[in-house]
Amino acid sequence: MTEQATGAHHPQPRVRNGGPASSPVEHVTGAQSLIRSLEEVGADTVFGIPGGTILPAYDPMMDSTRVRHVLVRHEQGAGHAAEGYAQATGKVGVCMATSGPGATNLVTPIGDAHMDSVPIVAITGQVASKAIGTDAFQEADICGITMPITKHNFLVTKPEDIPRTIAEAFHIASTGRPGPVLVDISKDALQARTTFSWPPVLDLPGYRPVTKPHAKQIREAAKLIAQAKRPVLYVGGGVIKAGATAELKVLAELTGAPVTTTLMALGAFPDSHPLHVGMPGMHGAVTAVTALQKADLIVALGARFDDRVTGKLDSFAPYAKIVHADIDPAEIGKNRTADVPIVGDAREVLADLVQAVQVEHTEGNVGDYSLWWNDLNRWRETYPLGYSQPGDGSLSPQQVIQRVGQLAPEDTIFAAGVGQHQMWAAHFLDHEKPSTWLNSGGAGTMGYAVPAAMGAKAGQPGRTVWAIDGDGCFQMTNQELTTCALNNIPIKVAIINNGALGMVRQWQTLFYNQRYSNTVLHSSTETEGGPTGGTRVPDFVKLAEAMGCVAMRCESPDELDAVIAKANSINDRPVVVDFIVHEDAQVWPMVAAGTSNDEVMAARGVRPDFGDNAED
Repeated sequence: MTEQATGAHHPQPRVRNGGPASSPVEHVTGAQSLIRSLEEVGADTVFGIPGGTILPAYDPMMDSTRVRHVLVRHEQGAGHAAEGYAQATGKVGVCMATSGPGATNLVTPIGDAHMDSVPIVAITGQVASKAIGTDAFQEADICGITMPITKHNFLVTKPEDIPRTIAEAFHIASTGRPGPVLVDISKDALQARTTFSWPPVLDLPGYRPVTKPHAKQIREAAKLIAQAKRPVLYVGGGVIKAGATAELKVLAELTGAPVTTTLMALGAFPDSHPLHVGMPGMHGAVTAVTALQKADLIVALGARFDDRVTGKLDSFAPYAKIVHADIDPAEIGKNRTADVPIVGDAREVLADLVQAVQVEHTEGNVGDYSLWWNDLNRWRETYPLGYSQPGDGSLSPQQVIQRVGQLAPEDTIFAAGVGQHQMWAAHFLDHEKPSTWLNSGGAGTMGYAVPAAMGAKAGQPGRTVWAIDGDGCFQMTNQELTTCALNNIPIKVAIINNGALGMVRQWQTLFYNQRYSNTVLHSSTETEGGPTGGTRVPDFVKLAEAMGCVAMRCESPDELDAVIAKANSINDRPVVVDFIVHEDAQVWPMVAAGTSNDEVMAARGVRPDFGDNAED
C-alpha cells in the first residue's frame, strides 16, 4: 500500500485504532455486517447496481434507514456519481457493483478518482472464496486489475473481517492524499454468519501520512519568498482537498504574490481577486502561463507539475527556484526537482508559511514585486480571455457557458465533461468558491459530467447543480438522467452541441490539415437541406423527455437568457437544454502538445509579444 497525497480534511469515519469494542455484540450475516459498517462510518448514500455475488448485501440494505441506495443504469455512472458526491460534500463517496463485468465497469471512475485524488470506496461482490481462480461465472480479479489505480484495495473472504476492512477503507480513502479504495468481498463471506461490534480496531501499521511540515523547510521557503523578485503561488487541487483556501488567501495577501490555480484548483482562490492571474496550462490564460515561465520562484502547493501545466518539461520555468509542498512525498521531485521540498498537509503548510513570512517581515525582509506586477498587469490587459461571436448569427459556445454561469443561483455547483466545453467552462464561469467546480482533470474522462452532477446533487440537494456537457460526452452516460428522474435528483444539463468531438476536431483543424476523420457526430443529410448545426441523431430533446426530463432547445442568442431562466425555474425534475452552437469555435489560448510554454498562442496566429526583461 502506498500513501499518495494532497491533503484532506474529510469527515473521518467513527473508528479507533485501539481499545476494546464498545457496542454490544450482534449475531448477523456478513452482508448485514457490511450494511451496519457502512452506517457506522457515516455513509448515507450508495450508488450501485445489484448482481449475483453482491446480492446478499442488497437484502439488508433494504431495511436500512440510514443508507440510501441510488439504483444507477450503468456502473460507470455509479463510480462517477460517488466522485461527484465526494467532491461536493467533502465526504467519502460510495459505489457498489457485482463481480466480473459489474466490477470492471467501475475501473474507469476508479482510475479517474485516482488521478484526481477523490476519496471513494468501491465495494464489489466476488465469487465464493473456494471458486476464486477457477474462472467461475462472472469472476474477475478486480483487486489485481485495479491495483495500479487504487490507493489500496482489499479482498475479504471471512465475514468477521468486514467491519475492520470497511473502517480501514474509509480511513485510507479520506486521510493523507485522498483517493479510491476498493473492497472486494466474496459471496460466501456475505452469506456466512458472524458477529458484529463497533468500533473495530484498525490494523494499518505502515500507513502514517505526514501532515506536519518540517519547520526548517518552512523557514527556507519563507526566506525565498522574501528574496524573490518574480514569485508565483502555483496552487493545485490539494489546497481544496485540504480545506486550506482561507489560509491560501491569507498567504497571498500577506506576500502580494500572484496566484495561479490549476484546472483542479479552480475556486481555491477567487477569480475576481486582484492577485489571481488565471489558470495555467495547455489552455491556460496567457498571463498565468507566462508568469510561471518568467518566475524566479514557484511555490507549488498541492500541485503535481503535470504535463498539461509544464508543457515541454525541460523548458518549463527555466529561471525559477522551486518550493514544492505536497502531502504525497512521491510527487515531490517526480517531474521537477524541488529546491525546498515540504511534505505536509496543505492547510498546515500554509498556516506555518504565513507565520514564517510574518517573521521575515518583522525582520525587514519584505519582497518587492512592483516591477513584476507591472509586467503581469500589462500581460493581463494585452491578452485577456475573450471570444468573438460567430458571423452567421449562431450561438457562441463561450457565450452560452458564460450566461449559464451568470444566471445561475448563488452557490451553484458546476460539473463539466471533457473537451472544448470543459476549457470554456474553466475560462468563462466565475470560480469564486471551493468545491463548486467538478471535472475530470487528470484522466480526462468523457461521460463524467452527468453522473458526477447526479452525485453532487444527491449530496447537496439544496443547491443547484449544472452539468456542462458536450454532445460527444453526453452520449456516453446520459442514461443516468433516468436515474435522476426516478430518484428525485433534479440536475440541469447544458449540452454544448456543435455536432462534433470538438477538441479532437480542433486538433485536426490545426495539425491535420482539416482532415476530419471520425469526429463528426451528425450525418451529411442533417446539413444538406435538413436541420443545420449540432447533433440531431439522436434528438436530445426527445431523448431527454423519454427519460423523464424537461427538455428544450436553444439555437439563437435572442433566446439564450429566457431559456436559461426557464431551466433555472424548474426544480422538481431534471432539465436538459440542447444548445446548438457554432462548430468552428476553438479554445484559446493554447500551447501545442509537446512544445514549450514559451510558444503559447493567445489566439490562432497570434503569438504574444511580452517585451519584458524578466530574464535579466
